[in-house]
Amino acid sequence: MRNEEILREINSLPVEAQRQIADFVAFLRQRYESSPSVETAVASDLTTEEFVGMWRDREDMQDSTAWVRNVRQFHWSKRQTQ
Repeated sequence: MRNEEILREINSLPVEAQRQIADFVAFLRQRYESSPSVETAVASDLTTEEFVGMWRDREDMQDSTAWVRNVRQFHWSKRQTQ
C-alpha cells in the first residue's frame, strides 16, 4: 500500500479509530526512539568494564577451554549418577 492509499484508508475510518491510530503511531515512535541502536551497542569498549580480567590471577583459568571441559564433565557425570 502506498502512503496515499494508507491516508485514504485512515481518513475513511471513524474519528475514534483515527485517534487510536494516532496513539499507536505515537507509541511506536516513542518505542523506537528510546531503544538503543545496534551501532551504539557495538561501539561500547569492553576493556573499560570492571569484569574484564577479573580471573586473570586464577591458576585454574589459564586454559579456559580445559576448565570448561572439566566443569562440564564433573556436573554431567554427577547428574548421571543421580
